[in-house]
Amino acid sequence: MLLDTASLYFRAYFGVPESVRAPDGTPVNAVRGLLDFIARLVQDHRPDALVACMDADWRPQWRVELIPSYKAHRVAEEVAEGPDQEETPDTLGPQVPVIEQVLDALGVARLGAAGYEADDVIGTLATRSAGPVAIVTGDRDLFQLIDDARGVRVLYPVKGVGSLDVYDGAALRAKYGVDGAGYADLAVLRGDPSDGLPGVRGIGEKTAAKLLDQYGDLDGIRAAAADPVSRLTPAQRTKFKEAAAYLEVAPKVVRVARDVPLPDTDLTLPRTPRDPEGLEQLAERWGLGGSLRRLVTTLAR
Repeated sequence: MLLDTASLYFRAYFGVPESVRAPDGTPVNAVRGLLDFIARLVQDHRPDALVACMDADWRPQWRVELIPSYKAHRVAEEVAEGPDQEETPDTLGPQVPVIEQVLDALGVARLGAAGYEADDVIGTLATRSAGPVAIVTGDRDLFQLIDDARGVRVLYPVKGVGSLDVYDGAALRAKYGVDGAGYADLAVLRGDPSDGLPGVRGIGEKTAAKLLDQYGDLDGIRAAAADPVSRLTPAQRTKFKEAAAYLEVAPKVVRVARDVPLPDTDLTLPRTPRDPEGLEQLAERWGLGGSLRRLVTTLAR
């Protein structure tokens, strides 16, 4: 089970009231919400391995060089050397180190890689895995990894921690009309304002799916746009001509990396905390109460 950790703690932050606080009054709603989420996932799915995948760089420079608008509207502060600071709620940022410390004390594997997003870590681990993989994320971009032949599916939170939509190949085709491999092409065509990706003007999700069905993939659509006798309309040809520069680079930006250098790490789901004393100190300092106790109890079963 691969966790898109930032996606999940953002959801926890907005799903759990900020009135959930540590003894000193510091909000810990994202921390406790994420712990509850992980406990429920472990209880319901009993994975053999669990990895909290992290954004070592939420806006990699190699993606920005290809598409400068990539996540540009979410930059809080530019940093000359190292990742730019992402705009986050004032009371969420301080909770992230606490989340990391608690996961480490529990012994939950936590992986990130300089110059890569959590999506890329997930893509690499999912590609390497010999067994079934469940990816837990609120980010549709990871639908591109769905692969029935290899048992890769996505658990997509809908509401709270107890309601998840399970996406396999059939569910993905029913929803979007494409398979996992085709979803990246769909995302390129559709674009995503939340990531600063413009897409092809006038080509929405349904039109993109229809074109992919007709021409197979993005390369097939571009070839059809250049073929004067293809069935594309003159307006569509114009749109693809105008988007040519974007379409040259967007696939590399949208597709998750699958070859990220990662350290050898024990990914086994821990049964007992790695650092019980440190965990107890964190529980007391941050008032993690029932959320942490439930997770520890669930892991031990």
